[in-house]
Amino acid sequence: MGNGKRPLKRVGQLAKATGLTVRTLHYYEEIGLLPPSERSDVGHRLYTGEDVERLYRICLLRRVGVALADIARALDDPAWGLRPAMAAHLRELDRRIDAAGRLRGKLMQLLDTPAADRPASADDLITIMEEMIMLEGNVQRRISVLVCADIQEEFDFLVRVFGLGPGEVTRSEDGTAQHGEIQAGDGVIWLHPESPEFGLASPRSASAATAMMVIMVDDVDAHYRHAKEQGAAIRYEPVDQPYGYREYSALDAEGTLWSFMKPLD
Repeated sequence: MGNGKRPLKRVGQLAKATGLTVRTLHYYEEIGLLPPSERSDVGHRLYTGEDVERLYRICLLRRVGVALADIARALDDPAWGLRPAMAAHLRELDRRIDAAGRLRGKLMQLLDTPAADRPASADDLITIMEEMIMLEGNVQRRISVLVCADIQEEFDFLVRVFGLGPGEVTRSEDGTAQHGEIQAGDGVIWLHPESPEFGLASPRSASAATAMMVIMVDDVDAHYRHAKEQGAAIRYEPVDQPYGYREYSALDAEGTLWSFMKPLD
């Protein structure tokens, strides 16, 4: 399945063929995900069949939500095989095609029936919505969760410093914050208390963070200025990244690293 080490494409050709940007391919090389196997006599990157196979694996992993930091480990998994991965990819495509076919058939059936003869019933609409869910998959909503040593302090910080939308704070009988909700664009963030039982500790308590938050904003520089004025611990100032975003990073009250970014024009 691949063309061994025979050079296939230069970086611009590979970018055009795959729909990725040259900048993305350069970044994949920079972080060690996809270094080109060969170079031309004048130094041009040359991608082989094995490189294309690796890029296919990267794209599959990105599609299912694996973070770039974890993809390298997944790529080195000796149990991974190209044909099984393609077979799984094909099964998912078949599932979506079947769901789309059923949805199309139901819509055509209803449209072919004169409205006066048989208007769409509630059962018809429920069937359509069920087929839409099958087409889109079973995932209905994503919720990010931050583990906090002090939920109220974190809540106040995220609203005041990062400008996120305040939601509800649930309290125990003694007034201690037990759960908090923060609005962040099209998503919601839950603030969860530490729980030794489940191994949940805040970055503040653990003196380390194993995850980070990324938020898209309209104006990175304006957001940075506000956060800095409010006393945020800035890790790096706004910068244009090679992977196509302008971003800056700062720590929140618990020590979680946040990146605020916007795609470059």
